Amino acid sequence: MPGPKLPHFQSDLALPKAVDAVVIGGGIIGASTALELAERGYSVLLCEKGQIAGEQSSRNWGWVRIACRDPREIPLMAESLRLWEGLAERTGHETGFIRSGILYTAETGKREAQLERWLRNLDGWDQGARMVRGEQLAQLMPGHQTKAQAALHTPLDGRAEPQLATHAIASVARAAGAKVMTDCAVRSVETSAGRISGVMTERGRVACSAVVTAGGTWSRLFLGNAGVDLPQLKVLNSVLRTSPVPGGPETSVRSGNLGLRKRSDGGYTVSDAMENVVDIVPDSFRLGWKYLPSLRQEWQALQFRVSGRWAEEAAQARRWDPQDTTPFEQCRVLDPAPSQKALRSGWAAAQKAFPVLQDADVVQSWAGLMDVTPDAIPVISQVDSLPGLFIATGFSGHGFGIGPAAGRLTADLVTGSAPVVDPHAFRLSRFTDGSGYGPQTGY
Repeated sequence: MPGPKLPHFQSDLALPKAVDAVVIGGGIIGASTALELAERGYSVLLCEKGQIAGEQSSRNWGWVRIACRDPREIPLMAESLRLWEGLAERTGHETGFIRSGILYTAETGKREAQLERWLRNLDGWDQGARMVRGEQLAQLMPGHQTKAQAALHTPLDGRAEPQLATHAIASVARAAGAKVMTDCAVRSVETSAGRISGVMTERGRVACSAVVTAGGTWSRLFLGNAGVDLPQLKVLNSVLRTSPVPGGPETSVRSGNLGLRKRSDGGYTVSDAMENVVDIVPDSFRLGWKYLPSLRQEWQALQFRVSGRWAEEAAQARRWDPQDTTPFEQCRVLDPAPSQKALRSGWAAAQKAFPVLQDADVVQSWAGLMDVTPDAIPVISQVDSLPGLFIATGFSGHGFGIGPAAGRLTADLVTGSAPVVDPHAFRLSRFTDGSGYGPQTGY
């Protein structure tokens, strides 16, 4: 099946000759950055090689969570929750955001202790998070048949509709003055006197003094052509959605291998949270050693395979000139086939955990490719070696919920404003400055 159906977005037609900033990538990070910059009076061009939210921004679970994040992301996610609360009013468009809460269940004493330790990371954040058991747990998961003995409950976390939210943000960015062009790939950056002076798109040149690379899984390839080494690999996750069914949980649930979210249409988004596919590609060997700490921590949730992606990525140009047709024009939208094994196991887990779902039908399935860094937190950073170039990518499957605040922080860096949170943890140089990097579970 193709990816989720998206609302129509009418592209601007005329390419501006000059703007203050060009944002590359029409996902939720790029759209949020463009909105923040436009609202601050910057002239902005948002370029998307395919459709707005055509890739992972419309293919994710739709969770808006602070729960069980890397502790380094918590300040940014707290800001994002605040922004999500007012996003529909700010944009004038429906986003589907509801503070429905999220549950991470514990089936063993060891897992319960881990969740209790993670909960300490929210001390002082006024999120109302707590461990729930017994009747409290039963009320939050009506009719569940899991082995959960306890759960971490974050009641101020929420859910939103990935197929709506980015379109809402991009639409209001345009209303604020940004130019938004789809089917318009940026091929390369231009420099003058050692700093950014413009970009070359497939439709022509645009002068600018700042470029934000928010291209998701494409960011490494684009930046490599500019001489910037971004360590980033891809991980595939498969998702299905069901027909509407009454009686299921309002709260989103992560239980064992099950990821479950109620949708605004009354159906559910379902995924096997432990079935993440990693295709072996040439970059696996170029970058593999950087990912060893993450691999040791997450190996049970990763399935490695050799597939057609090896040949696809091996054939991709890694260097090109501004007049050349690029890989971004050759693949407008990444629409990978979902793992049938993951769909079957996720759906079986959902029906077993919540028997009410046995009355629902699977009406669509899809997959998305997540852009993953070695330490599983994003790069939101200026590029020290090339003034005027900024990066907002590598959100490692966590980008949808944190997107509005990530856009705000990126705009702070571009404009030189006081950052909404300390960006130090997200700097690109962490991979080369000898300070060490790796994932943090928080427990």
